[in-house]
Amino acid sequence: MRWLRRTHLHLGVFFAPLLVFFVLTGWHQTANPDRRKGSQDSDDWISRMNRVHVEQYYPTRSAEGYSTKAFSALVAVMSIALVATVLLGVALAFRMLKAKWAVWLSLGLGVAVPMLTLWLGQKH
Repeated sequence: MRWLRRTHLHLGVFFAPLLVFFVLTGWHQTANPDRRKGSQDSDDWISRMNRVHVEQYYPTRSAEGYSTKAFSALVAVMSIALVATVLLGVALAFRMLKAKWAVWLSLGLGVAVPMLTLWLGQKH
């Protein structure tokens, strides 16, 4: 149990800044569908941050090219760690709470609410 909590804590804290970055830039892209698309259009800081989110590089005028392998690998590790951290969190919820039905209800709602909002958003 102690190992689960420590692993969950360290993975969460280590990847928290990168996860917040991806959440905020992803939100910005969702909220602003008319954003700049090309790297030549990345003049302001939010456009450059969106370029990192989408293309895995930070555009600058002085760069002659970009290698995205290292950052892409970091994002892959972050994605695996996020899934592991979420699973650890769910396992901790089942182990710590006596009312297992509340955990199941939360998991069910976590699946049903996004599906419902997507379904309600469809136009026929």
